[in-house]
Amino acid sequence: MTVTQPDVSVIIGAYEAMPYLIECLSSVEAQTIDPMRVEVIAVDDGSTDGTGEYLEEFAERAPMHVLVIRQENSGGPSGPRNVGLGKATGRYVFFLDADDRLGPEALERMVDMADRAGTDVVLGKVEGVNRSAPKSMWGRTVERTDVFSSNIKFTLSAQKLFRRALLDRHGMRFDESLFTGEDALFTMEAYLRADGVSVVADHTCYYLVGRDDGKHVTKSGSYTLRFDSARALMHLIADLVPAGGRRDQLMMRPFLVTLLPQFGPKYLTDSEEVRRHKFELAKPLMDTYWTDGVAQRLKVHERLRLHLVAEQRPELLPDVVKFVKAKKQAAALLERKGRRVYLVYPHFRDRAAGVPDAVYLAEPREARAFPGYREGGVDTFVRRAVRKARRVLTSREVRHAA
Repeated sequence: MTVTQPDVSVIIGAYEAMPYLIECLSSVEAQTIDPMRVEVIAVDDGSTDGTGEYLEEFAERAPMHVLVIRQENSGGPSGPRNVGLGKATGRYVFFLDADDRLGPEALERMVDMADRAGTDVVLGKVEGVNRSAPKSMWGRTVERTDVFSSNIKFTLSAQKLFRRALLDRHGMRFDESLFTGEDALFTMEAYLRADGVSVVADHTCYYLVGRDDGKHVTKSGSYTLRFDSARALMHLIADLVPAGGRRDQLMMRPFLVTLLPQFGPKYLTDSEEVRRHKFELAKPLMDTYWTDGVAQRLKVHERLRLHLVAEQRPELLPDVVKFVKAKKQAAALLERKGRRVYLVYPHFRDRAAGVPDAVYLAEPREARAFPGYREGGVDTFVRRAVRKARRVLTSREVRHAA
């Protein structure tokens, strides 16, 4: 008897997942893809709430092959995912969290997209249920893109379709030493090593469910774990992308999503000891990876806060954080006939503070919101310089002819 290789292995790591697991597995059972083309590998990570028993019941009645593995608690999602990945035989793998659920037709549409486009990673549109979900990458369906040509760097969760040959070729596994951000590290590496990424934006493939008990993994963890996560992702990007604009484009993500929140509203309630520790943890990252190219890609208030962290100016930061927390609109100062817009956040042109004006200079995408802004200042300056040079040359030619 010939055993046909499944198209997709659905890997579910489950810990204390009841009752959310019921809808999760129902969404798998309801998929339109032929059940013979699917295998489910479910790893119960030491649950005590009936999760393991329910998985075994599902395995007995499900129309597709289901392998249930029960183990002692590993302390995080990476271990169960790696166990499942080691057992997977499908051409593709999909990581499904036990408290979330698949959209109708999700697996069929994503597998079809990967086969049609020949890509190694497929993102299916995500919607949030009682929680927020990433939005900026779902503008349109794209058969082939990459991490530099799209907004996919802002969705680094593991709930994607991955070509298993890609993962095996590079020995890719989840980092079990990280207790937050392990999926960002894995997914960013897949993006960078992939032969193309597809985006299914015209159909909801995944529902990201907010638990009523507030126990979703992304809400847990101390601030030191966030720095661990940022450090790991920055190291990965630096290892795989040469210094320059493309690296800066990706570095923006850990600076903006992981590091900056450590110097947001929560910072105001931190003890002096925690504040000092945050600055100490940030210093090597800022010294190594903070560049003008990263800074220019951020909004002024984001750039200002990280500039103060980079310059080790903790005494200036609280005023800026309070201003941002109050959701005040910074006044705009237009100079050079509207071609430069400075946003007047705290310490602007304060001699004692000594923060450079350039930190407060709005880039065009932010400056456009202010009446009177005239875009194209650099081009206009260049054109004026060229016209002046032409006038000088013409004048010389006239004098020479005379």
